[in-house]
Amino acid sequence: MAGGRDAAGLAVAGLSLIAVCYGLARFAYGLFVPVLREELGLDGSTVGAIAATSYVGYCVAIVAATLLTARYGARPVAVAAGVAATLGTAVIAVAGSAAVLAAGVVIAGSSTGLASPPLADAVARSVAPGRRDRVQTVVNAGTGLGVMVSGPVALLTQGSWRTAWWAFAVVAAVVTAWVAVAVPGRATAVTGAGAPQRPGLALPPGSARLMAAATSMGLASAPVWTFGRDIAISTGDLGERASTWLWIVLGAAGLLAAFTGHLIARTGLPSAWAGGMLALSATTTAFAVAGQQAVLFGAAAVFGAVYIALTGVLLVWGTLVHPAAPAVGVGVAFLMIAVGQGIGAPLTGAVSDLTTPRTTFLLAAVVAAAGAAVVPSRLPPRAPDARPRRQERQGKRSG
Repeated sequence: MAGGRDAAGLAVAGLSLIAVCYGLARFAYGLFVPVLREELGLDGSTVGAIAATSYVGYCVAIVAATLLTARYGARPVAVAAGVAATLGTAVIAVAGSAAVLAAGVVIAGSSTGLASPPLADAVARSVAPGRRDRVQTVVNAGTGLGVMVSGPVALLTQGSWRTAWWAFAVVAAVVTAWVAVAVPGRATAVTGAGAPQRPGLALPPGSARLMAAATSMGLASAPVWTFGRDIAISTGDLGERASTWLWIVLGAAGLLAAFTGHLIARTGLPSAWAGGMLALSATTTAFAVAGQQAVLFGAAAVFGAVYIALTGVLLVWGTLVHPAAPAVGVGVAFLMIAVGQGIGAPLTGAVSDLTTPRTTFLLAAVVAAAGAAVVPSRLPPRAPDARPRRQERQGKRSG
């Protein structure tokens, strides 16, 4: 079992890999949609269809990562995630057509599917039960860090979006080398109740609710990730620079999701999930109807924090539904997020072309509100925290 220093090193390396894969390789695509539309001649349907290829790559990769992690351990699969992020961002950097862009997006998108299961498995097998949920949600908050970093890079490379994507590729390569050292391979599983084991074929009780909840979140969040900056420019009267700062605010607020583990411990999973989905509904509505810059920036901040917090809730929810195989639980939850986003992205583009972008955002808000009702039930008990026992021992020694 990892000590405090080893757990911290794993948390920081894992957070960095998530930042690269999610924040740069996957979600930065939405940041560059306006310039990609102009330079490559893309309409809304094409933009949405290309975004959907990212989710298709994610779905295939997360299934593969779930199986490969169980067979080969966390390290090689986590390294493969970094390699995919590096290659995908490099392909996007050289894209001269919609087809090449789509190829880069699907490779980059697959990195996210490869990243989450091995990192969740490494934490579950290496970190003491009392700190496990908190470390999981710290790692998961890397998405916010990556989104926050992509904004300044876009500002510094205005007029040269290819330079930005080359920078992403270099960062991804460096993080991949770090992960190869910091993430354990076949870590010895922690002992006691709930220790990870090999995955079985049957889905345990609670899986249906987990899958439905994750799908609703994917559907509801797709418009903001794909067209959030675009709608801020077209209907919110934000310029190129202001809309980029909007993206930076979204990512920075996402770092608050590192405290999701504390929130779950205090309120419980059902309350954290329902409250988060209602907040997602409200902020998506604000994107649709906001006429003032201050409201848009507030909506972006809330969306960033809430979205990444909700993925943290699903991550913990998945490990509790699948205590014998945490990589499977996380894989199932994140796969269904991607399924929802894979349906939602092209649907958003198509409906926007037929009606207005605001209409699609309002529909997504309705989906988020409905998803708030799909709360977890009959979860197995959480592993006890080791700290009270440690304090008890200290009390006995001092008595």
